[in-house]
Amino acid sequence: MIDMHTHLLFGVDDGPSTIEETLALIKKAQEEGITDMICTSHACHPQYDVQRSEVLSQTALLKDVLSEAGLDVKLHSGQEIRLTEDLIGKLDRGELLTLSNSRYLLLELPSQSIPAYTVNIIQSMLEREIIPIIAHPERNRAIAEKPERLERLIRHGATAQITSSSLSGHFGKNIQKLSLQLIEANLVHTYGSDVHNLKTRPFHFGKGLDMLEKKRLYTSAEVLLENNERILRNEPFFLLEPELAPKKKLFGFIG
Repeated sequence: MIDMHTHLLFGVDDGPSTIEETLALIKKAQEEGITDMICTSHACHPQYDVQRSEVLSQTALLKDVLSEAGLDVKLHSGQEIRLTEDLIGKLDRGELLTLSNSRYLLLELPSQSIPAYTVNIIQSMLEREIIPIIAHPERNRAIAEKPERLERLIRHGATAQITSSSLSGHFGKNIQKLSLQLIEANLVHTYGSDVHNLKTRPFHFGKGLDMLEKKRLYTSAEVLLENNERILRNEPFFLLEPELAPKKKLFGFIG
């Protein structure tokens, strides 16, 4: 299994502080059956802006360390890139990383809102054959208030990632409920842990999948895991077209 959203690099953002903490995270990932992890440190964030060069150099270092430690988990480079007005300029200058050098880019919205320029950024990325994956939309306040806002972004060509800890209930019942609704409405395409540490921001990779099984969302779970693999193969996602009728029932809106 592939975890496409992780904060593994040490001493660079709000993930692990030391290499020992990083190794403990990767050991836990291996125990959960994860075979590949994309290192997606924060970039363009108000508090953290981990540079492309730092991600590449530390990912390479960790690959050697893992080999010596006997851990059989493959690491891949990436970033969780905060949406900013100058994002396209940085992308054109080669300052940002896609996920494992693929066409997919992990895009983080501000936690409280969806900026007015979001659709323009999405369209500019698509013109460059870069497909944005919106990170953890279930934890965005504007989407929580009106989930149809995510549908608008999806219909403009974006995709979305759900977080395992959201499904497991780690962030509370409301976020768990919304996460399931977004999956049932076919508005989510990939699955990641967004792990930061083993205590307050754990993997819950298996627990999230267990919740999908409990809700009999077997096909959805298969699609999410398959699309994670397609990121590494740089292949088009398997897409379940958003259906308006189910979302009217789920979210109570029309149009």
